[in-house]
Amino acid sequence: MQLFVRDLTVIDFSYLCPIRGMVGESWIVDVLLDGGLDDQNMVLDFAKVKRTIKNTIDDVADHRLLIPTACAEVRWQQQGDRVWMDFNSLQGDIHLACPAQAFALIPTEIIDFDSVNAFLLKALKEVLPDNVQGIALTLRNELHETPYYHYSHGLKKHDGNCQRIAHGHRSPINVFENGIAAPKWDEYWARRWKDIYLGSEDDLVGVDELELSPQTTVSDETHYGFHYVAPQGDFQLAMPKKRCEIIPHDTTVELLADFIATTLASENPESEFKVIAYEGVGKGAISVKGERRA
Repeated sequence: MQLFVRDLTVIDFSYLCPIRGMVGESWIVDVLLDGGLDDQNMVLDFAKVKRTIKNTIDDVADHRLLIPTACAEVRWQQQGDRVWMDFNSLQGDIHLACPAQAFALIPTEIIDFDSVNAFLLKALKEVLPDNVQGIALTLRNELHETPYYHYSHGLKKHDGNCQRIAHGHRSPINVFENGIAAPKWDEYWARRWKDIYLGSEDDLVGVDELELSPQTTVSDETHYGFHYVAPQGDFQLAMPKKRCEIIPHDTTVELLADFIATTLASENPESEFKVIAYEGVGKGAISVKGERRA
């Protein structure tokens, strides 16, 4: 007997790629269970599917930075609950010092659907009841008809897992200029924020103030330093400047929508702009700025 659940959860995370650097992603998870019936004549109660399987997936991968530990470009070390991470990419070197829960260590050379699928299945097999004889996951992207970007960020004021300094999203955007869909602005922001780290101005520090691994050799000429203390601990990051945009406030989706609308309105004062900015799958914020001229 098989039991399936589509759209069980969405994993919002970032991962390290030797070519693209730090990449924000949002993957939808479908699950298929195979097994005998329990004393309720069920493979697994749907409530338990959502509670056990969803919570396990969210706990080990959601809002984390996924690290391909078998990749030759990765160096990492852990002392207690703190991890130092160094990564070489074609976009520049990336360095972090964060609590261990900020990372998911995946034993693979590259982060892709297959490697993350195997990582999740291993975690799930430890929590499922005995009558569940098999489990299969499908990881997939949401299909977009409009442009989208991949961004990473951290929200130090958040009391949940969004406070982790390097997690991200794959997000579409829709811009309307004077009430009319404006695909040129969708394309513009998709290019501008392709594989970007959106850093808050309040979190900027000199890279020499960061307590990174001894092997780290970066400077303020090439990298931005970000540092904050949140409920889950002390988060530090050095990112290549060419892969960052500094935002003059927090990087919640509400403020990002407002930032995009304000930027467009200031550069095009003759128009009104409505921005629908997504944060991953099926959620986001809307901001309207400017004044429509007759």
